[in-house]
Amino acid sequence: MKKGIISLAAACAVFAACGAEKDYTEYVNTLQGTDSNFGLSRGNTYPTAGMPFGVHFWSPQTGKNGDGFKYAYAADAIRAFAQAHQCSPWMSDYAVYSFMPVVGELKVNEDARATRFSHDNEKGRPYLYSVKLDNGIKTELAPTERGVHARFSYPSDGGDAWLVIDGYTDMSSIHIDPEHRRVSGWVNNHRFVNDGKSFRNYFVVEFDRPFEDYGMWENRTDSLMPRQTTGVGPGFGAYIKFKKGTTVQAKAASSYISAEQAAVNLKRELGADRNLDATAARGRKVWNDLLGRIDVEGGTDEELRTFYSCLFRANLFSRKFYEERPDGTPYYYSPYDGKIYDGYMYTDNGFWDTFRSQFPLTNILHPTMQGRYMNALLDAKDQCGWLPSWSAPGETGGMLGNHSISLLADAWVKGVRTFDPERALEAYAHEVMNKGPWGGANGRAGWKEYNTLGYVTYPESMGSTAQTLEYAYDDFCAWQLARLTGNKFYEDVFARQMYNYRNVFDSESGFMRGRGLDGKWQEPFEPFEWGGPYCEGNAWHYNWSVFHDVQGLIDLYGSDEAFIAKADSVFTLPNTVYPGTYGGMIHEMTEMQLAEMGQYAHGNQPIQHLPYLYSYAGQPWKTQYWVRQIMSRLYNSTEKGFPGDEDQGGMSSWYILSALGIYAVCPGTDEYVLGSPVFRKATITLENGNKFVIEAPENSPENVYVADATLNGNTLTKNYITYGDIERGGTLKFTMSPEPAKNRNTGKDAAPFSLSKK
Repeated sequence: MKKGIISLAAACAVFAACGAEKDYTEYVNTLQGTDSNFGLSRGNTYPTAGMPFGVHFWSPQTGKNGDGFKYAYAADAIRAFAQAHQCSPWMSDYAVYSFMPVVGELKVNEDARATRFSHDNEKGRPYLYSVKLDNGIKTELAPTERGVHARFSYPSDGGDAWLVIDGYTDMSSIHIDPEHRRVSGWVNNHRFVNDGKSFRNYFVVEFDRPFEDYGMWENRTDSLMPRQTTGVGPGFGAYIKFKKGTTVQAKAASSYISAEQAAVNLKRELGADRNLDATAARGRKVWNDLLGRIDVEGGTDEELRTFYSCLFRANLFSRKFYEERPDGTPYYYSPYDGKIYDGYMYTDNGFWDTFRSQFPLTNILHPTMQGRYMNALLDAKDQCGWLPSWSAPGETGGMLGNHSISLLADAWVKGVRTFDPERALEAYAHEVMNKGPWGGANGRAGWKEYNTLGYVTYPESMGSTAQTLEYAYDDFCAWQLARLTGNKFYEDVFARQMYNYRNVFDSESGFMRGRGLDGKWQEPFEPFEWGGPYCEGNAWHYNWSVFHDVQGLIDLYGSDEAFIAKADSVFTLPNTVYPGTYGGMIHEMTEMQLAEMGQYAHGNQPIQHLPYLYSYAGQPWKTQYWVRQIMSRLYNSTEKGFPGDEDQGGMSSWYILSALGIYAVCPGTDEYVLGSPVFRKATITLENGNKFVIEAPENSPENVYVADATLNGNTLTKNYITYGDIERGGTLKFTMSPEPAKNRNTGKDAAPFSLSKK
């Protein structure tokens, strides 16, 4: 049994005793995926305590200030309990300040104050993180959207009770108000804010116990400033002394707009709660209501824990970046230009990671939020000059592709039509004709060659083949949006480019390959070699990145049989790695080898849709087999729960959709390709109040194949359903079998959408 997680029987006993509804939060382990490090990711997560899409999260911190690996399960000491926003260790964190309780001698240095702990004394739930340190101090954190309710219980037989507030990195300001038991100030640590001078996270902390002593300190030299109450400097913090053996509660909130707004956030979100238990109970209800919107039944205890732990992670990003005035109207500080605007803003997401799964899931669960988000994307373009690709919280230009258009087209196709499509198409046209100032996905690297030759050239652009493939998909999304909104000009423009994937396919080798300015293929060519014309992968991984025209890809191979043979080879080849231009092993290579599925690298995004492509080529039973293999072998609810970076809900959302038996291979269309559900029953309660039920009564670890399926009682002759099928409510019923149904839905009329589908 996983440490810190109560058993299913115990949970049921609690529900029965309280007469309460099912408590889905008891299945969630927020430590899922935390046993990670620079060389091996099992998720690269931290034990997030936060509300759904919350402005601020909170987390224990085992790493040093500024370390992207905020929390490591293998660590045995905690340095602080910190406000957190990090969406990836590769982005690091921003707007961080932290608390650390200390007993006995005052220790402010992050190494000196670090205190040992055991996972046996640690509990991670969405609404509450708690740990009892080896020195007897118990810390509890109950989050709100823009704040936290903390409780520090000092041992009765210990020494002096101290609380250290750390200003983290960069400049910070502190004001200590002993009379009102309040500490306030701001921090401005960040990496990706385009107007960094104006960026501040204003915070206010109110305590329920008087201060016996206090002072300021500076965390670069650990110098103390006793009884000093105000100051601004690099890493300035505060320390407070309380009565020995006391229990102290602190209510804290933050704002990017002003100190006054931080006080508004504190009053609105925490003002009525006299103790942490009330805040935790409120957070528990919020999460329980959300998690309960997908009620699954008929799985094992571990499958339930994995499902709801993943569903928790799938509802953390993109983060809200707006606040509310006293009258409730939304407004925000822009991380792009430093100005204040009315409306909604969201951040902390890399769309290369999430357009494939997290956003298609969010369109099902949160269409109202998606509508606000689409306008926020276009506002962000106006504020920084470019559509976001990876924001944290400002634009980073991370990874590749122009996948904002995928989000916009997918929302429109699914009926989320809150934005001006002309504005979206004009913003995208600007992306594809320019190269921006940040990273590889801000504008287009190699845009001139792509637009003139039909492909990005190598070695002029690293990742050129990957770029070509993803640009072609993005151009399809723009074409789709233009076509659906009657914009003939942009429809014609992007119709010419969405087939460009063909220009990097080498029919002789059967691979998508790097190609030079002279039109010649990159030589020498080794499909096991990573990097070069590929991004975080090799030729075996990028062969399949034709989301919008799988039939066109099949046609390049000449037949369904040849295509399937190539796909089969991915799983049967040795897991050989040649580091190529990376010069050495990176964690994605190690994760592919550990998966022991040949060249299938589920730990990274490019190949995650491959198992579903069998359903386009007449062998849907192989889709059913492989998705069940991947879920059962590569995911679990523990600290080793993921086969690679969890990436802002991307990997979790793949699991959620696949466990339901559906997956969006091509966002920008309204189709979800069918797979093999994990549970005997799943009930999705939609935002409009309708319920979509997925039944598989005979389901089991052995019965992974679909013998028959019906939608609302009618035989399902397609290998997909539509967003409308889900939104209208109804019942999708699978008849499961231990043997593949090799004559079911094998024709092209059953295949999902492809541009080249006849």
